[in-house]
Amino acid sequence: MAQCNQCGNDYDRAFTVTLHDGQTGTFDSFECAIAKMAPSCAQCGCRIIGHGRETVDDRTFCCASCADMAGAELEA
Repeated sequence: MAQCNQCGNDYDRAFTVTLHDGQTGTFDSFECAIAKMAPSCAQCGCRIIGHGRETVDDRTFCCASCADMAGAELEA
């Protein structure tokens, strides 16, 4: 069994997530994986579980509305 890096639960069906930068984590649920590894919106702080919106200065927002509120210039 593997232990979840977020909640500490021992689970026989745990899985590992690897990000493009090499960061890895072992989790017992997608909920825990999102809480630990998903990027946060630069405006409202919510976890981004969809595509999000990226800016020319490498900030990420959950939606165009948050990017607009922050005065961000979105990538084309």
